[in-house]
Parts: sequence; C-alpha cells; structure tokens
Amino acid sequence: MSKFAGKRVWLTGASTGIGRAVALELSAQGAVTGLTSRNEHALRDLRDEIERMGGRAIVLPGDVTDPIRMKAIAAEFEAQAGAIDILIASAGSHLFTRPERFDAREYLGLMDLNYGGMLRCIEAVLPGMLERRAGHIVGIASLAGYRGVPRAAAYGASKAAMISFLESLRFHVTRSNVKVTIVNPGFVRTPLTDKNDFQMPFLMEVGPAARVICSGIARGKDEIAFPVPFSWMIKAMRIIPFPLYKLIMSRAVWIP
Repeated sequence: MSKFAGKRVWLTGASTGIGRAVALELSAQGAVTGLTSRNEHALRDLRDEIERMGGRAIVLPGDVTDPIRMKAIAAEFEAQAGAIDILIASAGSHLFTRPERFDAREYLGLMDLNYGGMLRCIEAVLPGMLERRAGHIVGIASLAGYRGVPRAAAYGASKAAMISFLESLRFHVTRSNVKVTIVNPGFVRTPLTDKNDFQMPFLMEVGPAARVICSGIARGKDEIAFPVPFSWMIKAMRIIPFPLYKLIMSRAVWIP
C-alpha cells in the first residue's frame, strides 16, 4: 500500500513540467490531487488523464500571486475532499539575468511568483495543519539556490529565498508534527529548460524526476536534492573559497 493512498495533495504549477509529472505519479499511487495553475484548460486535460488511470483529481485554477484566490482554493479543495495532507508548491518560472537590460520590476515579479507564490500557499494551509497537528509542506526550489550562478541572478535569488524560508520554518512547526521538505532539482527536461541555450549536465527526464520527488516525500526527507552526483558537486561549491569558485564558474559557464 502506497503511503499516498487516500492522501489529499494540493499541487501548484500542476499544468506542466515537474508539477504535472508529480501529479500523475501521486495519482498513480492513490492520492487525491488538487490541481492548480493559471491554465485551466491544461488542468482539465490532466484531470481527465488521471481519471482514465482510475484516480481522482480536482481542478482548482488560480494564480499563486493572488492570496485571496489561494485561500479560496484551499477551502474549496477541503470542502470537496477533506483536510489537505500535503502541499506541494511547484509553481514557478525562470528568466535569464541580462545586466545590459536590467529590469528590477521583472526580477521582483519572478521573486513574487516563485517565492511569494509559495508563501501564499503556505499561508492558506498552515493554520489548519497546526490545528490538526498534522501536515506536510513541500517546496520545489532548485540547486541554483545554493550559490550565485552566472545568468541566473534573479532565478537563483528566488530559489535561495525559498530554501532559507523553508529551513527556518521547519524549526517552528516540527513540534506541531508538520513536516517540511525542500526539493532541489538540477536540470530536468521541461518546457522551461527547453529554452536553455547551453549544455545542461546530468539532465533528467521529468518522469524519473517525479518518482525521485515522490519517493523522498513518502520517506519524509528534509531535503530531496538530485541528481545525486550533480547535487554533491554543487554543494561542494558552497564551501570552497570564492576566488576558486569564481574561476571554476567563469570557465564552466558561457557568459554572453
């Protein structure tokens, strides 16, 4: 029996990429999924696919930058399926940082989507989890959040904010039996990474990535970082002196 059987899981960013693949994997393991993104048509197609598999999914369209809508979605999901057991905050995007056309509004918008969107979803579910003394919050961050990476200043900053917030939050909610898991993928083939114009080391397909994520959530891991060789390499980069890090990254990453 899967640990997800009968669990009620709310996923944001469910219409594409990692979010969509995780929704399919969880549904195959018996979870009831609440599907959120701005693309209602894509969510309905995903729900139909899940139902053909014999699963149950509820379409809950919305924009994670809208706090009122996020609270309404959480309430609607619970009214239809019961208390939310797991939140997986996967909604997010990416853009390259190009100093020659620096756009603070664009960078702050990405922060509001990736980091702020997660916060609004947590705000919608955490009071109930604390009251029930049960729940699991999962944030899809990135290995890019560990240290500054060329061309990813805005994206990496948003993911670093997610990692730091979730690590801190864990200290506050553990005694209430609420788990916090940080997911830090490397390169996963999705519509977002399809836009990259450089070679992506250890590139994973989205299906295996979803299985790694779901396995880690089921085991209650604090962090799910993958692919393992790449994650260890990036983690090692955090502790080496900056001059050496600068030299390595300048040679490894093409900077236009």
